Amino acid sequence: MNIEQIGKIFKQRREFLQIRQEDLAEMSGVNTRTINQVENSTGNPSINTLEKLAQVLGLELLVQVKQVN
Repeated sequence: MNIEQIGKIFKQRREFLQIRQEDLAEMSGVNTRTINQVENSTGNPSINTLEKLAQVLGLELLVQVKQVN
């Protein structure tokens, strides 16, 4: 999954829950500008930031690390 897909999922979930970006920012501790960048795939959020947003949105963030030989 890439950042575009993640941003789309986060935005769809936020809209489904009828939460404004400003409200999500307040609930998650992530600023509104960062939320906008995640949703529009223009930023490079940390895993910590994505985890904060996912928690508020009722999503689960899973990270898979592949070993390359």
